[in-house]
Amino acid sequence: MSEPRKLVNLRTRAVLAERIERADQWWTRLVGLLGRPGLPEGAALLIEPCAGIHTFFMRFPIDAAVLSRELRVIRSISNLRPFRATRFHRGARMVLELPAGKLASTGTREGDTLAFAI
Repeated sequence: MSEPRKLVNLRTRAVLAERIERADQWWTRLVGLLGRPGLPEGAALLIEPCAGIHTFFMRFPIDAAVLSRELRVIRSISNLRPFRATRFHRGARMVLELPAGKLASTGTREGDTLAFAI
């Protein structure tokens, strides 16, 4: 289900996503972005709980931000291509999946803190 809040980088004030879909049930976490043709600009998938992801059987590359409970970026991963996997990240609570290129275009990097805004 999409939430009507934006996700903003507090350091750069850039908006990472305007439509955030949450995957917080076992089924939605399992399916994630599988079967979709792409992730539209302005959209994101927030997977929780999550400490690592894979892109097996996906059709498109993504950017991913591995986040702590406080929404601090523990790891930023740009242009993660299909059929790849990340390692599990210590201290991670969730992963934000974004269209490829979004981390670079917003200047988002490890150590940044994100926040939901209206």
